[in-house]
Amino acid sequence: MTVSHTIPCFNLKQIAESGQCFRMNPLPPEILPKGADYGYRIISHGRILYVWQKKMEVFFDCDEMDTAFWLHYFDIDTDYQAIINSISPKDSYLTAASQAGSGIRILCQDPWEMIITFVISQQKTIPKIKELVEALCSAYGQPLPHDGALSAFPSPQELSRASLEDLQSLKLGYRAKYIHKLCQDAVSGTLDLDKLSNMNYEESMEYLTGFYGIGKKVANCVCLFGLHHISAFPVDTWIEKILIAQYYDKQKYRHIPKASLYDKIIKDSFGQYGGCAGIMQQYIFYYERLQNSKVS
Repeated sequence: MTVSHTIPCFNLKQIAESGQCFRMNPLPPEILPKGADYGYRIISHGRILYVWQKKMEVFFDCDEMDTAFWLHYFDIDTDYQAIINSISPKDSYLTAASQAGSGIRILCQDPWEMIITFVISQQKTIPKIKELVEALCSAYGQPLPHDGALSAFPSPQELSRASLEDLQSLKLGYRAKYIHKLCQDAVSGTLDLDKLSNMNYEESMEYLTGFYGIGKKVANCVCLFGLHHISAFPVDTWIEKILIAQYYDKQKYRHIPKASLYDKIIKDSFGQYGGCAGIMQQYIFYYERLQNSKVS
């Protein structure tokens, strides 16, 4: 079934290139509907969506009963224009970034999938992350009902069937031991995903960083993209460069220890946005990659 919605502040290509989802793949030109600007296939929670866009009109091709799921997935009820309008005109960099990436939305994804995929993401390029995630899904995920060639992301129980050697054979490198232990913890209940889903941002960060293989950056990604704590602000090498180049004041921060420097800059520069710092992070992350020709 195909339904369409007119959605402001929505751009499929910008969302796909914002680094938050690794199972959002472009539709081949031969199946992209005539007149569409962009089109993608997305797999999440064992569901599959074919979605394309013509200007502000977005077309969803999925099971009828899944339409509400996908609208929630794209965070349709949040007013992103109001968030953009809240940006201080004094911050010319963030203003430019929000205009360049005004179609980005924070996706509502599965926390377990975000834990594993962002553990995989450490020190990897986005194309390589996607390749490894698909290998994991093909090996251990359940085939999708309407397309057996595609697989859902494996549950903790399904992924726990993999030995450490099995995971290493998928070229996961040092991440294999993290994933293996996280599966054991999730199956045993030590990593309680239901409990995690009911925690606030601060509680989630403390809880997640207590597990082997989950550092602050991965935990923030899980909070932002899996738990929808939009005050979370993941810091990778791209964001570090931006914070230093655009927001670092040598006089103001010269006595701040490096371990807490980025937290202090984030609080000072983005704390004013009413818990929407993670959305601002996506704008500047996308904008910097755009400036460096990593996206088009």
